[in-house]
Amino acid sequence: MNRFKMEKVLPYVILSIIALCFILPLLWVLFASVDMNAKQALTIPDKLTFSNFTSILSDPATIRSFIIGLFLSGGQAVLVVIVGVLAAYPLSRYSQKYKKPFMFTILFMTSLPITAVMVPVYQLFIYLNLQDSLVGTMLFLTASGLPYGIWMLKNFMDAVPLELEESAWVDGASIWRGVRRVVAPLMIPGICTVGIFTFTMSWGNFFVPYILIQSPDKFPASVTIYQFFGSYGMVEYGKLAAFSIIYTMPAVILYIFAQRFMSQGFSLGGATKG
Repeated sequence: MNRFKMEKVLPYVILSIIALCFILPLLWVLFASVDMNAKQALTIPDKLTFSNFTSILSDPATIRSFIIGLFLSGGQAVLVVIVGVLAAYPLSRYSQKYKKPFMFTILFMTSLPITAVMVPVYQLFIYLNLQDSLVGTMLFLTASGLPYGIWMLKNFMDAVPLELEESAWVDGASIWRGVRRVVAPLMIPGICTVGIFTFTMSWGNFFVPYILIQSPDKFPASVTIYQFFGSYGMVEYGKLAAFSIIYTMPAVILYIFAQRFMSQGFSLGGATKG
């Protein structure tokens, strides 16, 4: 009986310990963001203050870094979705001789670490005079996110019945119009999933902008966060925590906005009947 109780209670104990490991850092961020004298230790502030948030939001350089981050991440997400849908369509709809090896190549590229290609990419950027270019950085981020986007969007497109497109063709629609009016609306969950994942991965990317962008005034928020780490180990923990909370807001807002599309699935009903 005792052994049965132990087997029943042990999973909850383990899950509670894991949850505690995640909750404690989050509590530190919340408490430190409203504490003027925040330290490394988790402490409840004696007096709540929003001066850390005020200092962050009143700094033009910080606001500019957030705007640049939104430009890079948002632009990458939009381009990955558009190009990914166009690339996934022939892979999903047409029978091709080398489709399977090509899909395995895409799958391999999704696991390729970005650090492995940064040296030749940096040399290429110098050759094309694209270093310190926000547009060039966004295009490289788009290229690095396309393998995952194509692979996922192709799988979502496979779930859309071909009969629906054929009905649109009978009514006089072109292939492009069929993709835009029939296939894309039924792929909204997949498009939202790929868009959110691409945005969040780019939003938190420190390495690529730090290497490809040289001007400090062009750094996105993922890079400018290092400004709170001062010399000789001095860190502004309160401002760092406030910056971290603000930094998470775009991804959280995007997820909340797209959640209903991600969870609705494919409600085709009886569209293919008759």
